[in-house]
Amino acid sequence: MSSFPLEPLLARPERCAVLTDVDGTLAPIVERPEDARVPEETTALLERLAERFRLVACVTGRRALAARRMVGADLVYVGNQGFELLRPGEDEPALDPAALPRGRRAGDFLDGLDRERLAEVGLRREDKGPIQVLHWRGAPDDRAAQAAAEEIAAAARRRELIPLWGRKVLDLRPVAGVDKGSAVHRLLVEHAPLDAALFAGDDRTDLDAFRALSGLAGTPRLGTAVRVGVASPESPPEIAAEADIVVEGTDGVFEILSALEAG
Repeated sequence: MSSFPLEPLLARPERCAVLTDVDGTLAPIVERPEDARVPEETTALLERLAERFRLVACVTGRRALAARRMVGADLVYVGNQGFELLRPGEDEPALDPAALPRGRRAGDFLDGLDRERLAEVGLRREDKGPIQVLHWRGAPDDRAAQAAAEEIAAAARRRELIPLWGRKVLDLRPVAGVDKGSAVHRLLVEHAPLDAALFAGDDRTDLDAFRALSGLAGTPRLGTAVRVGVASPESPPEIAAEADIVVEGTDGVFEILSALEAG
């Protein structure tokens, strides 16, 4: 791989940031999310990068504490699609204040649904506090599960919830304006000025982070933005369209991170 797109990050890494999604980016996608793992060599590489770069962070839809256990490195974690921030050495994440007034709204909405119907079509619920999630990877009929999720999303909108689609997953949020993009923006501003920042991701939610980088690039806070799109059969086409670099799967991300270490 040519290092040219990465050159802005290599000159002075102590003035640069490396941010990455977790599932599908660091860890291969598996049928059961709880079985996903970040390879040990990736964990070790992230720890070495954290010694060189001003900021190394994982930005994920998982709860922040769960992500730290999964990755295995004491980094900065933005969890729950931007609602949680866990810093190195902390025991508990800070919750975005925007989630507090309506923190139970998504949970109350799903509590009112027919659980037997959800199970019948293969929709599995994950309780992430202010965000509630429905998964259907491995459902007996993928189309039926998708259709049921779309009906639920429409009903959620009528209850003033914010649906967000991922790879065979539907997130229901209590408020708008909190996402990976808003969280990435805050992190980069906090660590500014930065010569360059990289974000790697594979799913629709990662587009918000791509756009946050683009919005800051060329300002006194951030020089260059490098967006790494992780290609897979399930990745939305916008990932490749908006990326500066496209790689294949988690192996491609590892190659990018290795190039950053090699300098």
